[in-house]
Amino acid sequence: MSAVWAHFKIRDDDSSKADCKLCSAKVSRGGKESTSFNTSNLIKHLKTHHSAEYTQFSQAKQATQQPTLTHVLQKREKMSRDNPRALKITEGIAYFIALDDQPLSAVENKGFRHLLGILEPRYEIPSRHHITTAMLPKVFHDVKKHVSGLLRDVSTVSFTTDIWSSSVCPMSLLSLTVQWIDDNFTLRQATLQAKPFRGSHTSKAIADAFDGMLQTWCIPKTSVHVVLRDNAKNMIKGMNDAGLPSLPCAAHTLQLVVHEGLLSQRSVADALAIGRKIVGHFKHSPLAYSCLEDIQLEIGQPAKRLQQDVQTRWNSTFYMIQSLIEQKRALGVFVSEHELPDNLTAHQWALLEKVVTVLGPFEELTRKVSSSEAMAADVIPAVTVLQRFLSRETDDDHGIKTMKGTLAAAVRRRFSDVEEQPLYSFATLLDPRYKNLFFSNTNTAANAKEMLMRELLRSSREEENHDLHEPPARKPRRDQASSSLDSIFDEIADEQAPVSLNRAQVGSTAQLETCLGETTIPREDKPLQYWAVNKVRFPTLAKMASRYLSAPCSSVDSERLFSSVSHIVNDDRNRITADHAEMILFIKKNLPLILPKST
Repeated sequence: MSAVWAHFKIRDDDSSKADCKLCSAKVSRGGKESTSFNTSNLIKHLKTHHSAEYTQFSQAKQATQQPTLTHVLQKREKMSRDNPRALKITEGIAYFIALDDQPLSAVENKGFRHLLGILEPRYEIPSRHHITTAMLPKVFHDVKKHVSGLLRDVSTVSFTTDIWSSSVCPMSLLSLTVQWIDDNFTLRQATLQAKPFRGSHTSKAIADAFDGMLQTWCIPKTSVHVVLRDNAKNMIKGMNDAGLPSLPCAAHTLQLVVHEGLLSQRSVADALAIGRKIVGHFKHSPLAYSCLEDIQLEIGQPAKRLQQDVQTRWNSTFYMIQSLIEQKRALGVFVSEHELPDNLTAHQWALLEKVVTVLGPFEELTRKVSSSEAMAADVIPAVTVLQRFLSRETDDDHGIKTMKGTLAAAVRRRFSDVEEQPLYSFATLLDPRYKNLFFSNTNTAANAKEMLMRELLRSSREEENHDLHEPPARKPRRDQASSSLDSIFDEIADEQAPVSLNRAQVGSTAQLETCLGETTIPREDKPLQYWAVNKVRFPTLAKMASRYLSAPCSSVDSERLFSSVSHIVNDDRNRITADHAEMILFIKKNLPLILPKST
């Protein structure tokens, strides 16, 4: 239909005429019969009486006219590589490769090239060589520039680090992830490097590599609050040689504790060995698994696979036991009809059920300290709660007393100095969820408070006065504990009833007294949100909190980093260089800092 009809309407009583919507004039359509109808008179009327609308009509008509041969040829002509749209598409391909763990050869795949040919026929797809040598380095530089800008005015940062070695090619990487708290008390995180780490992994090599990484990012050692690393001796000595404060990964330490407990009691170790045989049998026999699946459906259970544990992750053993107990009934039916390489006795089944009960709190804490929001402040309260849990004797302890005692002893030994470490104790005192309530005794709490007081005096010689408002009312406790540890957390917090203070003028040291005197916030609340609100009330403490609460309590960020590397460097891409792997990983982890949140 012609665009002119936007301004006319056919008359209801006479179809040979049309009414002008602009002036209500009656205009002939060219004759009385429908075969002679046209729009010439309508267009003429528009041109004569309504020039502005006629101009709009003319432009719309030109836009809908059939394109010229020259225009068609231009649309088919390939875009130059420096064309703005072509550059944007090429950048998008680099993002696609990095974010989705795609091989560099993706640009050579037939399906991918066919898809781009449909979406933009004029775009000339670049070669793998161009992506590798030109586009990835450009994106890497752009992302690095953005991350450098974020770190430019940050005074205190915390790191995690780990070493990863590929199983499919001779490649090792040393990670460096960073997190800090910005002026709005928002936790920020970024990946700085996954540095190719050639040669022997000695403490000197680690120290030299760290010196180089810090120089690359222009981060002075005085700005480093702490480095979270594993418990390996070369890593511990490497941090000491580099002159950097460091802490062990809490999740890794918990893993060592549980391994000691699981291996301490022969009966538990034997039951676990049989459990592994059972799971291994179904894992390697599709026929056996198919039969088990049929049984699960027959007895009304969802079809689930048994989980195999991994020696390096104790919680995988916990999940294996859970899956065995969950499928106990189905396994009983299976054994009555088929053979297994071994089977658990009634006593061993009961033993594993007790083991799950004891290890449940360890699994819960492992998940919590492995969270991206977990802080060094969480360690002392977790240890205190864990020790109290293990010290309680119950009727269900029969058969696992040795394991439980060994676990308690391992917790005491491996976490023996946490309350003496300022990096832990200061963070705990400055966390409004814990303050001084979760130390093992009043003496250690008092010592930690005294050390923090001295630190405050050193950081601020002159006391500053600030008006204080009434402290917020304490929120009610949960009516029901959501886990086996929640009730113990609440129990410890309720044992001491702090008195709320109201002082009009508070100096740097008195700020600590006032803050500790107020009630703790619920454990579900965000400590950084508390400090964002109260930084005006406690300016000196807030500055200290932004430093000590910036520290994570595990090196899980680095472990997650290397989980991504295993997708980038695999059997199909074992020829990728360490430098390219680092670039792809850096882009993958930091690109979300640049892209819109909806992307």
